[in-house]
Amino acid sequence: MDIERAAAGFTALGQETRLELMRVLLAAGPSGLAAGDIAARLGVPASTLSFHLRALEQAGLVAATRHGRSLVYAPRIAALRALVAFLAEACCDGDPDRCGDINRLFDTPRETGRMQPPVFNVLFLCTRNAARSIMAEAILGRIGAGRFRAFSAGSAPAGEGPLPEVLQQLKALGHDVSTLHSKSWDEFTGPGAPRMDFVVALCDTLAGQACPDFGDTVITAAWPLPDPAKFSGSPPERATLLNELYAALHRRLSIFASLPFGSLDRMALKARLDELAQPGVAVRA
Repeated sequence: MDIERAAAGFTALGQETRLELMRVLLAAGPSGLAAGDIAARLGVPASTLSFHLRALEQAGLVAATRHGRSLVYAPRIAALRALVAFLAEACCDGDPDRCGDINRLFDTPRETGRMQPPVFNVLFLCTRNAARSIMAEAILGRIGAGRFRAFSAGSAPAGEGPLPEVLQQLKALGHDVSTLHSKSWDEFTGPGAPRMDFVVALCDTLAGQACPDFGDTVITAAWPLPDPAKFSGSPPERATLLNELYAALHRRLSIFASLPFGSLDRMALKARLDELAQPGVAVRA
């Protein structure tokens, strides 16, 4: 185990609810517990529990499997042993006369088929899903590869698809635009839709409509940005405005992607996302 992965594991456990949650799962053993049973034992709301479970999943310390309509969570024993062994292996430089051979207590075979920690799903919304949300999907899809899945949608998606000049700009900046298309937010509701962790609205209003219910575990934010469809002026002036919009999104999403998700609780993470709505504001780590 390298120091970066070890630090992520200890950071995830360095929060009271998550530490108690891990103890509950360890007591249950490899068979695990359904999310509802865990919530009842800890006495925490389902939304709070889900957030902490995701943090432990992200650190690779728990794994979820679906049993019918329920998600069952179990501790990854080998990962926990490896985490403790990371500290123990340095004890007294492995000299049993000095440390009682503690470095051998946690010997464990290497995990085969190393499980990758789950990624966060992020949905970006704007009315037409033709520019701002398309940009955000492309940007996070690249800078957050392996840690985030980026999606975009709108309340009234453009039938003609994303703005051609937006696709041209993204392509010129090295983004793959082959999968980018305008779509309804209805694709992200219902039992078959991917579970969202974050939903970010990028326009002042979504055609006067309230956002659909993406579940009680999602963290939402609003980052109002100008609509490129309303940009006026000559082609060079419009290109300049598009570049400024791209830069504004890239800055926000770079900060978002670098947040310490494992060490922030739900309320603190929501506060960080809200801070990103203000241009030029330095977001706390």
